[in-house]
Amino acid sequence: MTLTTNEATKAFQPINRGYDAAFRVNRLSVGLVVPIENYATSSIPKMDKHIERVQLAEALGFSSVWLRDVPFNVPSFGDAGQTYDPFVYLGLLAGLTREIALGVASIILPLRHPAHVAKAAATADVLSGGRLILGVASGDRPDEYPALNISFADRGERFRESFDYIRRMSDQRPSFESVFGSPGREVDMLPKPVSGKLPMLITGGSQQNPDWLAKHGDGWMLYPREVTAQAQVIRDWRSRVQDTGRPIQPAMEPLYIDLADNPNTPAQPIHLGFRLGTNHLRDYLKAREEIGVNHVALNLRFNQADVETTMKRLADQLFPDFN
Repeated sequence: MTLTTNEATKAFQPINRGYDAAFRVNRLSVGLVVPIENYATSSIPKMDKHIERVQLAEALGFSSVWLRDVPFNVPSFGDAGQTYDPFVYLGLLAGLTREIALGVASIILPLRHPAHVAKAAATADVLSGGRLILGVASGDRPDEYPALNISFADRGERFRESFDYIRRMSDQRPSFESVFGSPGREVDMLPKPVSGKLPMLITGGSQQNPDWLAKHGDGWMLYPREVTAQAQVIRDWRSRVQDTGRPIQPAMEPLYIDLADNPNTPAQPIHLGFRLGTNHLRDYLKAREEIGVNHVALNLRFNQADVETTMKRLADQLFPDFN
């Protein structure tokens, strides 16, 4: 779904360095999901060479790396993510990289006080020179909620309240009332985001109706779907965004890949992705670009080949067309 001529003359509204580099109208960029390793046989990664691989991703020209917020290792979920707290890890990566966008996909807002999220996110944004992209979600693992004595059923309402609280904390001396507390003008939260605003992308539905999704957020993280269905979902969402009078917003997807040695290996389904060669991966990404997807975050959890070799092949064979 290529945007209309009128829309294509526009850029996404600038927010910060990371957001502006990762998201461009009618273009698709490629990032990586952390941990950048194969841990197909375990829910817990080893985190070997994790800093070196993020730095390699930056050197090769990947536009972003994405961390996840997994407070508890829930066996039924089967994936502990990068195991480290995302905000602590963001602080480390902010000091050890210079250009690559640092994304979180996504912070589970109902499980954290929004004041802590707002301060930690703004801190990571400042320390990285404006490279933070903050994905947010309502959470989909019921086992985590009783561990924090929080109602799973109420997570949609808590998500909305938290989202609004974080937005307001970017203002100078905000004063408002919230279920999470009522900051007054005699207090303020520092630091402020580099550009004065945190880029916040909403994941999936996050227990909200489509009009709320269109009215809020600085983009949308969608789960993968068949291309025709995904095109319709994006068209509907962008139409709703336009109806609100807001500028166009970027869309992104994750994709698990197992990159075959033969570039002509056809796509074979795996969990939330494919085993395939680079030629078919290029075709897949081009098809997503054509329906309006602006960024794909590749996950190498099930990748059987050497990780560094895979990263270099992706950069050499795909980046002439993307990034």
